[in-house]
Amino acid sequence: MTAPRSCPALLIAAPASGQGKTTVTAALARLHARQGKRVRVFKCGPDFLDPMLLACASGQPVYQVDLWMVGVEESRRLLWEAAAAADLILIEGVMGLFDGAPSAADLARHFGVPVLAVIDTSAMAQTFAALAHGLATFQEGLPFAGVLANRTGGSRHAELLRESLPPTLPWYGSLPRSAEIELPSRHLGLVQAQELADLEQRLDRAADALASSADARLPAMVQFDAPVPTPANTPLQGLRIGVARDAAFAFLYQANLDLLRSLGTSLHFFSPLRDPCLPAVDSLYLPGGYPELHLPELAANQPLAQAIRAHHAANKPILAECGGMLYLLDALTDHQGQRTELLGLLPGEACMQPRLTALALQAVELPEGRLRGHTFHHSRLETGLQPLARAECPNGRGTAEAVYRQGRLTATYIHLYLPANPQAAAALLAP
Repeated sequence: MTAPRSCPALLIAAPASGQGKTTVTAALARLHARQGKRVRVFKCGPDFLDPMLLACASGQPVYQVDLWMVGVEESRRLLWEAAAAADLILIEGVMGLFDGAPSAADLARHFGVPVLAVIDTSAMAQTFAALAHGLATFQEGLPFAGVLANRTGGSRHAELLRESLPPTLPWYGSLPRSAEIELPSRHLGLVQAQELADLEQRLDRAADALASSADARLPAMVQFDAPVPTPANTPLQGLRIGVARDAAFAFLYQANLDLLRSLGTSLHFFSPLRDPCLPAVDSLYLPGGYPELHLPELAANQPLAQAIRAHHAANKPILAECGGMLYLLDALTDHQGQRTELLGLLPGEACMQPRLTALALQAVELPEGRLRGHTFHHSRLETGLQPLARAECPNGRGTAEAVYRQGRLTATYIHLYLPANPQAAAALLAP
């Protein structure tokens, strides 16, 4: 039997969203990476943008670990493999520590990873200690490492916060309230890493601030049990898949790409914004992103649009998720009310909305098998096409995204996590 592996690890959590978990996780990753340590970072729950930032901070790809979407065994495998090559494992939590089912706290307990609580202290003093105490003791059996004060008002404020802590709550340092450290946001905090011209400087300043407020000790060792072995399976051996990837289509799980390669495919990236033709491929994968921000460029690239139409007419597979689906509609209207005609492979139009229209985990039963994922979008789709299937939310929310099919084209608002069902993923993209 394969042996367990051990590595220092932390799960960075908070009382609520917006407390600065990503900034703190990135600062910790950069601080230890600068010291020559090998840092592997994971994100709890569905997310695309935070992993881009955390990959820049750590110098390594970032994967999801999640008890529902990713699953217990796949999360175990990812952590066990990381423990073999890392000096430190960091996991950024999702929402508040106890929010959701399963929550970040559930993940921490399941794998025995101690929690570092990040608290926005911009409007508090000694209550900081009471909040930290509550997070540490609310659930029995929760491993707890300590607390970090975010957005402090200066060194005196940080010292006051530190002095308020009881001896049972270790201090992990502080980050000041500073526009030079904070990572700016769009929509739900969605800003791609490449859009931040000064990202490297922000990360270094955050790491410097942590280093000056606490020692950079490694957390406790955590033992990660070996996963159940799975036989190698390459049903897509030799298949060539074209993957859209540029500023308009960037919402890609690294685990999805890894899975497709492990199934035997070769991946060929192309840009709907810039490339005049498709690579020579058997199937297409159009992920989500920000097509609404690049409508003139997408509409102007008619040679590529014709190539995708020809691919579809040849009855070759296309998987389109969220922004990738919007690209295939008759038209999309942006936030300024500008309507742009697009590829016309899916009947209907979408219009960007001023507020979020869907945010939920999703599971859907397709003819190829059951797949899991999540949805978040700011557009509303109008189409006469009848859905092939509708998803369900495991948390009982009413969100039930449709999956549409036209020939070998499968399109949905759902961002699918393909490793949740490799056989279904293979069937969706196989010729």
